[in-house]
Amino acid sequence: MELDTQLYFTSQIGKQKPITVTNKSVSCPFCNVDQLENIIDREGSIILLKNKFPTLQNTLQTVLIETDECHGELSEYSSEHLHTLLRFAVRHWLEFESSGKFTSVIFYKNHGPFSGGTIRHPHMQIVGLRDVDYKKNIKQENFKGVTIYTDSSIDFNISTKPIMGFREMNINLYDWKQINRMADFIQAAIQYLLHHAPYRCESYNLFFYHMENTISCKIVPRYVVSPLFVGYVIPQVSDDLEMVAKKVREICMETGLIK
Repeated sequence: MELDTQLYFTSQIGKQKPITVTNKSVSCPFCNVDQLENIIDREGSIILLKNKFPTLQNTLQTVLIETDECHGELSEYSSEHLHTLLRFAVRHWLEFESSGKFTSVIFYKNHGPFSGGTIRHPHMQIVGLRDVDYKKNIKQENFKGVTIYTDSSIDFNISTKPIMGFREMNINLYDWKQINRMADFIQAAIQYLLHHAPYRCESYNLFFYHMENTISCKIVPRYVVSPLFVGYVIPQVSDDLEMVAKKVREICMETGLIK
């Protein structure tokens, strides 16, 4: 069977989605836990459920509510909650992947008005793609770059061959027993973007990848998308990667992640 190379969006369903990122007067659907339907699993305030507005055709769309704090943010989570969240999310992502029902399974997070998300309440998404293999568009070089930290179990860097451009950070996990450290590095990267980046950053995406025996997370700051990428698929690389790596390394040292 020939695989598809694109997803098809159902506009009529898309029109029904509530938008709380930019409209504070809209009631948050994730805060009304008693009204949630089609719950798949939960652990404390972390809830995985089927997406009520499945806009992508020929997929299984799920939403992972991260916390019961509507205005919470991943960079502010306690270590315990952060670690529990990532372990819970990755476990379900890999279970979807190993089910044999999908060609590939994507796992990602939107945050902020430029991220592509519509709900402010912290959440992630796990989507099973029946006809699309996301790995066809990904290259190993997209996960290499200027080193922030590396050892035998994990590699944390800033892309020199980014997918879209500028200051994409990568965390490559080689020893899955060290997934808590991956979560900690993700949190440090987001803290840098939201509070220390040279250009004001209010939005970001997390994208997760499972290739061979490696789990990777790409942390992408989101601004208005470069027209060069939109029109020509030409990514741009910032000339300050060494400076950014130094600052993120300092954040990691302040929190005790690295010495």
